[in-house]
Amino acid sequence: MKKPSKGIASWPEDERPRERLLSRGSHSLTDAELIAILLRVGIQGQNAVELGRALLSRFGSLNEMMSAPLSAWDGIKGLGGAKKAQLLAALELGRRAALPDARERITIKSTKQADEYYSARLRGLSEEHFRIAYLNRQGKLLDDALIAEGVVDSVRPHMRTIVAKALQTNASALIAAHNHPSGASDPSEADKYLTVDIMRACQPIGVKILDHVIIAAKDTFSFADSGLLDVLHLENLS
Repeated sequence: MKKPSKGIASWPEDERPRERLLSRGSHSLTDAELIAILLRVGIQGQNAVELGRALLSRFGSLNEMMSAPLSAWDGIKGLGGAKKAQLLAALELGRRAALPDARERITIKSTKQADEYYSARLRGLSEEHFRIAYLNRQGKLLDDALIAEGVVDSVRPHMRTIVAKALQTNASALIAAHNHPSGASDPSEADKYLTVDIMRACQPIGVKILDHVIIAAKDTFSFADSGLLDVLHLENLS
């Protein structure tokens, strides 16, 4: 018969996660112990550290927790609204901290830079995100907007939103990007039609489409580098 779990409060003080973090630093704690500090308390039969281990086991890793859709957190025993909100906020802060600081003067002047920029933002997400980078004439990033999420084929980005943001930021050019959470980076027919629609929507306001980047698990696809961007332009806008 399994022994009942002892609450963390009954542990020697120098073994408790919170006290150890304050005395030795956060690097001295395991992932489960860091999660336990956010959870604060466990549930009947599991202390907070054991609950942290159970969450890691359920998702597989911290990275998987960070990229899991909101629905994956539903129905987890011992994880009410407040605890879930604390965990999700902490995971999102960690994800954002790993990204290039927006306060840096980010410029995107090549397809390679676009690839690197969006690989950091889109690779590993469990759902499809469609984003637009709005640039000035020097390639400085003016805004990076999430236009749609879910599945681009079914959750089609609104051209009105894309154009409105271009006018709002006074952009001269843009780069579209989305991820393929599973499968290859090869563009679908829907991806091609979407690219043409963006071209048509932005042509009257003088905003140039520099690229459409697709980020997959292991590789990327660039409409510009492949020549497909020019082909679509010639076939549909010439």
